[in-house]
Amino acid sequence: MSDNKKIFISIASYRDPELLPTLQDMVKQADNTEHLHIAICWQHDNEGIDYFVNAGMTLLDSEVSGEQERWRFQFHNALIDVLSIHYYLSQGACWARHCSETFYANERYFMQIDSHCRFNTGWDTSMATLLESLRSQSPKPVLSGYPPAYEPGNEQKKAQKVNRLIFREFNAHNIVMLKAMPFEGDSPVRGCYLAGGFIFADGAFVKEVPNDPQIFFAGEEIAMSARAFTHGYDVYYPHILLIWHYYGRRQHNKVWSDHNSEAKAAGLIETAWWEKDKLSKYRVRSLFGLESQPADLGRFTLGTQRTLKELELHAGVFFQRRAVLPAVIGKDRIGFFSDQSQVENDLFTSVIYPNQKKIVIPAGQLDISREDIAWWHIGIYDKQNTLLEKIEVDKNDVASLFKQEGDDLKIDIEFSSLKLLKPHAVRICPYINTQGWGETIERMW
Repeated sequence: MSDNKKIFISIASYRDPELLPTLQDMVKQADNTEHLHIAICWQHDNEGIDYFVNAGMTLLDSEVSGEQERWRFQFHNALIDVLSIHYYLSQGACWARHCSETFYANERYFMQIDSHCRFNTGWDTSMATLLESLRSQSPKPVLSGYPPAYEPGNEQKKAQKVNRLIFREFNAHNIVMLKAMPFEGDSPVRGCYLAGGFIFADGAFVKEVPNDPQIFFAGEEIAMSARAFTHGYDVYYPHILLIWHYYGRRQHNKVWSDHNSEAKAAGLIETAWWEKDKLSKYRVRSLFGLESQPADLGRFTLGTQRTLKELELHAGVFFQRRAVLPAVIGKDRIGFFSDQSQVENDLFTSVIYPNQKKIVIPAGQLDISREDIAWWHIGIYDKQNTLLEKIEVDKNDVASLFKQEGDDLKIDIEFSSLKLLKPHAVRICPYINTQGWGETIERMW
C-alpha cells in the first residue's frame, strides 16, 4: 500500500441540519483523523461562517469569489474545505458533488457520501483494508451500496443489515432505477451498480469518473455505474457495517420544493428544478444510446476500457431493449452474472420485459374497508384500450395489494411480458355483492 493513506471525502449538503452531526460522528469514529480531507458544497439559507466556528472548528483560511465563499478549517486534526453557496444558486445534487470534487488534492482514497450519515468505529481503517483486500480480484475495486438506516434521536437502533443493489425498474424515461436487497456473507459481494450516497475507491476515481454537474438527481446512479464500469472499475458491496444513512427526511428542505415555478416567477432562480431535471434525463438517456440526437457529454461520457454491452451482460439488463433476464426480477434477484457467454446465449431466448408502476390514490377516493365488496379488479390497458394485464384480489387479500402511505393508498403493480408493452392506463374497480361492478377509478400509467 502507498504511504499516502489520506482519504478525500466529498459531501454535498443542501439545507441539511444533519451536516454537523455527520461531521462530528465522522471524526469521532475515525482511527486517523489527520488522514481526512473533507470537502463540502454547503448550500444554505444565509448561515455564515459561525455555523462551523461555533461547532469547534478552527478557521485556517478564507476566500471570497463572487457569490461564493471558500473556508478552510481544522477539526480534530481533519482538514475541512467548505464551498459556501446560497441554496437558490444550487444546480442540483451532482453539481454540488462536482463542486466538492474540485478540492481533491491527490489523496490515496476517495469517499463520496451525503450529509446525513453515521459511522462505525474505525470506519476509515476498515474501508481502506477492505478495498485493499479486493486487489487480488480487481485492479480497480469500488465499495458502494445503500447503507443501512439510522434516525436522528434514535441512533441506538441503527439497522444492522448490509445491502446490495439490484435492478428495480425502468422508469417512464426508460432509465434504470435501483433498490436495496439485504444479504449476509463472509466477504464483499460483486455487483454492477453504484450508490450515490456511498462510494469508496481509489482517489483516481475523482479524475476518471467525476460527477456530471448537469445530472440533477434521477439517473445519477445508473449513469455513474456505467461510466465507472467502462473505466474499468468493479463494484463490491461490503459485508460488514461501515456507515449508516438517514433516509426519507420528509421534514427536511429539498431542492425540488425550493426551486419551483413560483421561485422562478419571483426571479429567485433562473430555472425551475423540473427544467434542470429534463436536461438531466436527456443526458442520461444519451449515455445509454436512447436519444436519436444525443447530447454532447464531453468528459462525462463512457470510458474505453470496457463496453456498455459488457455491463449489460454482467447485469442481465438491456438498456435499449428495456428488457431483463428473468433471474434479475426473480426470487433471488440476481445482480451480477459472471458468465457473460451464457448470458449472451440467453439474450435471444429468455429475456422478459418488466412493467412496474406505483399508483397513489388520495385519501377518501377508495374505501377498501367495505364489507360488501367481494373482490377488486385492477386492469392495465394500452392506448387502444386493449387489456394487457389484470390483477384480481378478494376482500381477504386486500392488504396484500393496497398499502397505506400516510393518508393515501398505494398500489405497487408489477408484471412481466414476453414482448415490449406500452401500458397507458390503470383502472381499479370493486365487485360488490349486491349490485355488481362499482365505480371505476382510472390513473395514467
